Amino acid sequence: MPFAVVQGEPLATPPTDLYIPPDALEVFLDAFEGPLDLLLYLIKRQNLDILDIPVAEITQQYVQYIEMMEDLQLELAAEYLVMAAMLAEIKSRMLLPRPVSEDDEGEDPRAELVRRLQEYERYKQAAEDLDGLEHMTRDNFQGHAELVDRHVEARDPDVDLKEVLLAFRDVLHRADMFTSHRVEKEVLSVREKMSLVLEKINGESFTEFTDLFDFTEGRLGVVVTFLAVLELIKSSLVELVQSEPFAPIHIKAVTS
Repeated sequence: MPFAVVQGEPLATPPTDLYIPPDALEVFLDAFEGPLDLLLYLIKRQNLDILDIPVAEITQQYVQYIEMMEDLQLELAAEYLVMAAMLAEIKSRMLLPRPVSEDDEGEDPRAELVRRLQEYERYKQAAEDLDGLEHMTRDNFQGHAELVDRHVEARDPDVDLKEVLLAFRDVLHRADMFTSHRVEKEVLSVREKMSLVLEKINGESFTEFTDLFDFTEGRLGVVVTFLAVLELIKSSLVELVQSEPFAPIHIKAVTS
């Protein structure tokens, strides 16, 4: 198997003159969140008392960790070096002789470091406790929606009398086209027209308003038919429906 393929040519062995700069590979290590986290790890790892830290031993282990990071060419934050200097200062202060006072024994050089470590430990434990909680209701929230069954009943718009009169005017205009000049006596009954209208319509489907008129009967026949329709509406035997303004009017028998 070739070691690599360069410009279509296989290489069985890596080239001997290949130069890799020493800083070509840089690794970032996030094992610890800071110098306090590293110190706390070293203390807990050896079951040491945080109130009585062996500064010499901890400082030695801390410096060894920093040297390891430098040997591995890992990016080292400045705060780690600041903490190393602080540990060296505490170690030197503990080695120097201190004057003994009768009233005050003097402040322990480790006191400030112990206070910071205790405070950091409390916050870290609180963060771990929060992270151990369930993600639901902490980071995620379940949505709830109530499904309401709404039955919307579409009501037919009321038919304005003006619309009926306009429709009747159109019917009259069409009836005039079939006007006969014969002079003869015609007997037209509104009651009879009411029966004829009821025969043309039913309660299951709608009939267009203009289909009720027989234009061959002339203007008088159309008027009588219109009066018959008005009587049926007055008697609540039929109903008029219009889907929208200026739309054709339809009629249907009222079913009980």
